[in-house]
Amino acid sequence: MPKPVEAALSHSGPGDIRVVLVDDHRLIREGLRQILEDQPSLSVVGEADHGHGVLALLQQTPAHLVIMDLSMPGLSGMSLIRRIRQDHPGCMVLVLSMYGEEIYAMRALKAGAQGYLTKDSATDELVRAVRRVASGGCYLSRGMAEQVAMNLAHHDEGPRHERLTDRELEIFRCIVAGQRISDISRCLHLSVKTVSTHKARILQKMQLDSTAALIRYGLENRLFPEPSLERHAHSVTVPPAARAAVASPQGRLAF
Repeated sequence: MPKPVEAALSHSGPGDIRVVLVDDHRLIREGLRQILEDQPSLSVVGEADHGHGVLALLQQTPAHLVIMDLSMPGLSGMSLIRRIRQDHPGCMVLVLSMYGEEIYAMRALKAGAQGYLTKDSATDELVRAVRRVASGGCYLSRGMAEQVAMNLAHHDEGPRHERLTDRELEIFRCIVAGQRISDISRCLHLSVKTVSTHKARILQKMQLDSTAALIRYGLENRLFPEPSLERHAHSVTVPPAARAAVASPQGRLAF
């Protein structure tokens, strides 16, 4: 016997695509809602600002597609993708992220997402991606698809950061953004001891010996947006001491 949510989906109108938005920035959710609801047969049926919120929402609200950010408080983006696909296999996932590097797209796809776009994508591309993914297909922008293909072609020559788990990569990002262990602990709902253990493993896997070296590596390899552009409610900018540690000889950050 189908679950109530699945039964509700089966009675949706022909061609209707029911979308749930997940992003911890209200303005982004409002903008996405306006874009999508201006399109025929697309409707936003729910919103959440964190991972546990969308899981609770999906228990009650039938949806064909979740559009989600990767960087939110609480449950990590990759873990959330896995939970959605495990608990609601008929609900597709499209990631809309500020991270344009292929490592995030590849990990999101491996976790179960069917599409990946960056937040600077054009409106018409977002709509195409929504329709493609909601219908059971996959979608990557042309540039991202090329990056992913090149990464797969050179998989045996992968950089050191590819050794990190999803959680370690998330904590690595927080460190580069200038967050202290206590900040990361509160943001990710982990104990200080757990975060410290993850940091030690990151340093070991990356073969680096200090926080400054981690920050330098992250910036030099363009793994994360400029720290000052981070808009996460729990993030802080890189402190002056850390900036000095990763500054180029000309006194500029090595982007």
